[in-house]
Amino acid sequence: MAEGASAVSALRPRLAALGRRLAALRAAGGDDTFLVKGSATLEKLKDLCKEEKEKTYCSKLLQLYTQAVLDITYFEENQLVDEDFPEDYSLPKVKELICVLSEPEDLVKECNINEESTSILGLELFECLYWRKGALLYMYCHTVKERSEWLRENIGLFKKCLNNGIHYLMKMLSFRCPLQLDEDVSFQDKDTGRLLSEGMFSDTHLLAMMYSGEMCYWGLKHCGEGKQKSLEMTNPVSSRSQGASLDFRDVGKNVLTKYVAVCEGPLKGQGWNTTSAKQMLCHLRKPHS
Repeated sequence: MAEGASAVSALRPRLAALGRRLAALRAAGGDDTFLVKGSATLEKLKDLCKEEKEKTYCSKLLQLYTQAVLDITYFEENQLVDEDFPEDYSLPKVKELICVLSEPEDLVKECNINEESTSILGLELFECLYWRKGALLYMYCHTVKERSEWLRENIGLFKKCLNNGIHYLMKMLSFRCPLQLDEDVSFQDKDTGRLLSEGMFSDTHLLAMMYSGEMCYWGLKHCGEGKQKSLEMTNPVSSRSQGASLDFRDVGKNVLTKYVAVCEGPLKGQGWNTTSAKQMLCHLRKPHS
């Protein structure tokens, strides 16, 4: 019961903030399926927060909040993509959305529940949060790399965006352990078994691998060699940092090699194209200059 009360207390200001966000979007003319879903979930959460439940209920609250965040921010991400990431305000907006997408994980930690965060929200929601952060930075970098003047003046910022995006996607890929195939685990469909043993649990996992490799290629092409330290894309007062170093060449070769092997192996003939991945691999495999 105490954990449920703690969750409700931590959740209320976040619900208020998300409600204001939704109201602002609607006042600006925003209205689509995702905003409708997000609004309905928010109303349900407000009603549930007035009640008292047990620990299982606490988990349900946090999952519903996460779903509302995912729905509302998805509308905003689509706006940015449709507008081709306007140069004058898209980067602050991207940072803002990543902060909002980080709130569910922060909320779980704030509630001090004696369970793994992934057990509270569930693996699929956790994967979705990291996928969305990584894919958003992928789309942003995909757009701004074509703006040659911007790229020359902001190469350090571009590098940070790439690093953060790759880290988010690699984190998304790390939540589930690849299935270990042995005599006790067998599949009638051998291709399915191989996919699961490679950690490919969905099309999104495969896309995350391709996106990671492509961002590594952009990093090496535009930023050069060397390990880059990832900096969290939050506001300047945040002390959060991913802290790990990333090597564009090594990471890119690893993920793209695996992507090609999966697409030309168990997924052969399923519509996955490897031409671009192979071209990038050739660049990544060239001797260091």
